[in-house]
Amino acid sequence: MKKAFTFLIIFNCVLANLALAQRSVARLWNEQVIHAISNDLARPVVHARNLFHTSIAMYDAWAVYDPVAETYLLGKMVHGFQSNYRAVPTPDDILSAQEEAISFAVYRLILHRFASSPGAVEIRASVNALMDSLGYNRFNRSTNYKCGPAEMGNYIAAQIIDYGFLDGSNEGGSYRNQFYEPINSPLQPELPGNIGMSDINRWQPLMFNQFIDQSGNIFNNVVPSFLGAEWGKVLPFAMRPEDAESFTRDGLSFTVYNNPGPPAWLDTSSIGNSSEAFKWNFSLVSIWGGLLKSTDTVIIDISPGSIGNNISYPETFEAYQDFYNLFEGGDYSQGHSINPKTGAPYSEQLVPRGDYYRVLAEFWADGPDSETPPGHWFSILNYVSDQPGFEKRILGEGPLCTPLEWDVKAYFALGGAMHDAAITAWSIKGYYDTSRPVSVIRRMAEFGQCSDPALLNYHPAGLPLIPGYIEQIKADDPLRGVSGQYIGEIKINTWRGPNFIDDPEEDAAGTGWIRAANWWPYQRPTFVSPPFAGYISGHSTFSRAGAEVLSGITGDPYFPNGMGTFFCPKNQYLVFEEGPSQDITLQWATYVDAADQCSLSRIFGGIHPPMDDIPGRLIGKKIGEAALEYATSYFTGGGGQDTIYENKLFPNPTDCVMQVEVPTKEYVVVALYSTDGRLILSKRLVLKEGKGILDLTAVASGLYFMVARDEVGHELFSERIIKY
Repeated sequence: MKKAFTFLIIFNCVLANLALAQRSVARLWNEQVIHAISNDLARPVVHARNLFHTSIAMYDAWAVYDPVAETYLLGKMVHGFQSNYRAVPTPDDILSAQEEAISFAVYRLILHRFASSPGAVEIRASVNALMDSLGYNRFNRSTNYKCGPAEMGNYIAAQIIDYGFLDGSNEGGSYRNQFYEPINSPLQPELPGNIGMSDINRWQPLMFNQFIDQSGNIFNNVVPSFLGAEWGKVLPFAMRPEDAESFTRDGLSFTVYNNPGPPAWLDTSSIGNSSEAFKWNFSLVSIWGGLLKSTDTVIIDISPGSIGNNISYPETFEAYQDFYNLFEGGDYSQGHSINPKTGAPYSEQLVPRGDYYRVLAEFWADGPDSETPPGHWFSILNYVSDQPGFEKRILGEGPLCTPLEWDVKAYFALGGAMHDAAITAWSIKGYYDTSRPVSVIRRMAEFGQCSDPALLNYHPAGLPLIPGYIEQIKADDPLRGVSGQYIGEIKINTWRGPNFIDDPEEDAAGTGWIRAANWWPYQRPTFVSPPFAGYISGHSTFSRAGAEVLSGITGDPYFPNGMGTFFCPKNQYLVFEEGPSQDITLQWATYVDAADQCSLSRIFGGIHPPMDDIPGRLIGKKIGEAALEYATSYFTGGGGQDTIYENKLFPNPTDCVMQVEVPTKEYVVVALYSTDGRLILSKRLVLKEGKGILDLTAVASGLYFMVARDEVGHELFSERIIKY
């Protein structure tokens, strides 16, 4: 019986042979975070943020006891959020204190962030078991960090939780969009065509009788909302204000980071350069679908000797046509002549082309029980750390790190990169709001063909006719319909879709001619496409950012020993159809090779056209480099945030009044907000010797956020308070 693979730990066949004792406490807790993500809703932006925040928790819990490193949030002002802290004596056993503080910090953060997850019961049981196995008292909830490492961990978690409620993600509102609404009515993929799409250039939601997200969660009679349309408002890690621009669309304001400019648009009334680029991009997706053959007789070498090692990336439409292989799939990368670690050429791996492309589409999509792309790159980092002979040196230089130091520093850099990649990619998705191939190909087919005005169903916004790939249905065609009703329609030679699969354990859809009105991406029929806009590709952005961090933090662009691998067994690996027809091992020489393969996989999967891909790669490179540089500045005590005086607000919770202490100020302006952002109270407090009284007697009981600002409006600190 086919095994439904999960990616709790990538390359698990290797990791299964490692003793638990070889892993640091940070590693154990990172695996718990990935496990929690796999049991939650499939929300890439949310989980990039969760991975970043748990990485902060680990790093600060380690750095607070390190004599050199500088904390990131603890005792700092970060984006206007003040974390109060005064130094504590150095413990006798620093390593033990670090491990305990890390454990409590991540434990509390996981319990908070995944409390409402579909898999909350399993997640809680798993983290409780780890705490118990480590010998910690998980019932200790004190945040008095002066008492010891457990309390320090609890305090760090509380600070991150408070920061998270104010970082622009709308965590208090379950991360829902606050103003975005789609302009297109939903597409029902089970029904042919897409005649109801009002604007082909804008994102279209999908309507399902049963929707199963990438984490395997089932929803009935649902139209999934655009996830993270306003994520550009979320506070970043290494990105700076100059990286952002503000735009207005439909009367709404959007913040866009690392703006790549607009994609190609389709003019439905005339033929022009942008329209031709648009048509080429989406035609390529349908053509590549025709390469997903379960019985492909074309054999290719998928070793690093033949694939990978791209030297440059296209920047114009003409260059795109030279970069991607339209009819054979993939790109024209030259491969690597030798393995630089062994000095020998890479051995050939000859496999059926259709098997390779199908495996790519599933592997990089993360499959059911998804850890999402950010979690995938954490798993790759863990795989790298476990390789025999790999030396844990930051940036590949200096002394060997302990496993704990390596993990917390590497996670911190990678977490920051994944977080900034999410903010950037989704800020672009939210503003440009572009459509997915399943919407576009079906809608263009409704228009007709754009190649010959003398033929039936000519329309300037139709699909281009490409003999052997995109054609018109003729009178003698098996697709003509019982009464010839489909004559003149567009047909595509592509993957035939889920209607040709009765039993995924035994069947494969194969490829062939189908009505373009019935085109499907290479995905499960209960998923079809992610619930957010296409441009730019999140996978491309995450993966290139991750590749840059791994290349930099290890000091080597190559995987340990010159190659990373993942084994996909015959007739067991693919989930929604049978395959592959033989054993396949994915192989990459460099981290960038792996990222580039991930980018191509989304085109094979029918999720993105090339114009979504390349900007993600280029922007991801910038993000990864910046995140690594910024993260490493903290390792030697030169981090970018300012150390602050400890401000106090107590008692909290309170029933009437609170004392506000700001040692460096004569007065502050205090604003109190409800959890939905409404201003409840604003008051100027005169401070005597840095102390003042805030009267909350007239405020109703509940949870609030208080922000204190100085005389020129600069935020001094913010804190969550409870009035009872």
